[in-house]
Amino acid sequence: MRPREPHFPRATSRRAFLQNAGGGFGALALSWLLEQERARAEVASSQPHAPKPPHFPAKAQRVIYLFMHGGPSHLETFDPKSELQRLAGQPLPASFGQVATRRQVARNPLLATKRTFRKCGESGVEISDFLPRLRTCADDLAVIRSCWADSVNHPQAVYQMNTGSILMGKPSLGSWASYGLGTENQDLPAFVVMPDPGGGIKGGPPAYGAGFLPASYQGTVMRGGASPIIDLSPPDDTTLQEQRGMLDLIGRMNARHRDRHGDDDELAARIQSYELAYRMQSAAPEAVELADESAETKTLYGLDDRRTADFGTRCLLARRLVERGVRFVQLYSGDVGGWDAHDDVEANHATMCARTDRPIAGFLVDLKRRGLLDSTLVIWGGEFGRMPMSEGGKGRDHNPHGFTCWLAGGGVKGGVVHGATDDVGLRAAVDPVHVHDLHATILHLMGLDHTQLTFPLNGREERLTDTAGRVVRSILA
Repeated sequence: MRPREPHFPRATSRRAFLQNAGGGFGALALSWLLEQERARAEVASSQPHAPKPPHFPAKAQRVIYLFMHGGPSHLETFDPKSELQRLAGQPLPASFGQVATRRQVARNPLLATKRTFRKCGESGVEISDFLPRLRTCADDLAVIRSCWADSVNHPQAVYQMNTGSILMGKPSLGSWASYGLGTENQDLPAFVVMPDPGGGIKGGPPAYGAGFLPASYQGTVMRGGASPIIDLSPPDDTTLQEQRGMLDLIGRMNARHRDRHGDDDELAARIQSYELAYRMQSAAPEAVELADESAETKTLYGLDDRRTADFGTRCLLARRLVERGVRFVQLYSGDVGGWDAHDDVEANHATMCARTDRPIAGFLVDLKRRGLLDSTLVIWGGEFGRMPMSEGGKGRDHNPHGFTCWLAGGGVKGGVVHGATDDVGLRAAVDPVHVHDLHATILHLMGLDHTQLTFPLNGREERLTDTAGRVVRSILA
């Protein structure tokens, strides 16, 4: 009997082979994507603030964001409306759209502003008499009068203006900037936040958090006053050598824990924060020491006036920080009340403008004379504007449909106005600029393509501008 022939499967076609192996190819692709995500996250965690090249040559090397917390009224500051003055006391005309019930519209008639606007500088940008010092800087400003956002509530609006999303948990603009570019000074934070000392931020720390980026990219909080950084100096009975030895021991123990239990983003950020804190003990005291500033400079920022001293001090600190290589500084004007002018817009904004006008104008002048303005992008704005209708007779409610922000320096064309709201200042009507567009423009000025600045998360390339955003090219120099 002949031995049985070994069985070989019948040859298959290439098409059949690919069909049968399709699931395997999918697994290979998924494996590759997950490995790329892990590798990029690991690099970002191990060397989070090393300088990185931009996507293209940048006009702005650094950013200072002046956040008017609570929502400043465009109608009292940068957006004059003669039609609003003419229709004051009347209900909102139906032609402007129904934004509330008829009863609410009848109860909250249009409210005229008491402010006087004037064409300023050679450019003729109109600015109200609430901001007399800033009027002298009109030719440096690119005023965007057609901003709009998606939420009427403070926390969600603060999140969106800072992170691009009305939901908490997304990386902030400062975190994205430091993730994309690193910092020029490894002994100072890449991203610094200076809240108003009068209170917190609507929405809390997620407004300047790192979200799904490695935790080391979140903002480092500094305060105004004599001690901007708490616990900066080691205890009197501890030498720097002893502190170095302690940090080395903690670092070895944390590294051993990480090796045993796998990567932990929060642990990696904690290790890096210890190291940064140690390095800051030599670099930060000099950076926040204002004694070597001239009396003329301190006066320029308003440090000689109790109304302007606090915000002026923080503006001066911001200048000193960006001079020393900090990438992104955000200053908040206003506590949890701040510019939120529900009861009396005239009284509220008189106070808030008096606190900020002189320091901001002095800040722009100082940056310009030091040759820093051309490479430093300055941003002014809040989370939304205010309604043209009255609230309680003298106040204005939240308005995300149309409001103003301005940019200066860092590749911005000065003395220009982009867009417009409708005749009463209710909605962005001409060349609207959504928050995503604003963020895309800021990143562009920093040399970053907002569609290419991404981070892998759950198989998707996440970005600050989500799936939207266009650069506002009319304000680019």
